[in-house]
Amino acid sequence: MSEQPGDERPGPYSGLFGAVPDTYGPRPGPAPKQVTIASVISIGLGAMCLLLAVLALTSAGDQISEVLTGSRDNAPVAVAAAMLCAVIYLLPAIYLRKRRPWARYLLIAVAAMGIAGGVLSFPAGILGLAIHVTLLTLMLQQPTKRWFHHR
Repeated sequence: MSEQPGDERPGPYSGLFGAVPDTYGPRPGPAPKQVTIASVISIGLGAMCLLLAVLALTSAGDQISEVLTGSRDNAPVAVAAAMLCAVIYLLPAIYLRKRRPWARYLLIAVAAMGIAGGVLSFPAGILGLAIHVTLLTLMLQQPTKRWFHHR
């Protein structure tokens, strides 16, 4: 039997009130590889920030504090900065896979700041520069854009 114009297939809310069309469109596919790679990179950077915060609580705290804040007596500030850094990397990494657009925008902003920091500390910051350019590139590619805008 062929469908006639006006016939509606049962949607996810069919039942007592008859057929309700599925107005949400097709179900989303799996995350593109760009989103997965960016999420893994961001989780890695967040884990390194957590490790830095833990190390700042040890006997190496004075040296870490001096590098991060310019003073050996600011270990609590260094721990707080490293924890904030961890949250800024881990939060979008978790929510990217859940298809939250704000996580993509936050990761783009973090990558842009990382690129600025890498350029200002060049050549010492070349690895950070490369990592953040990679993150930015992954977030701006077409498969990523389509996946986040196909809601």
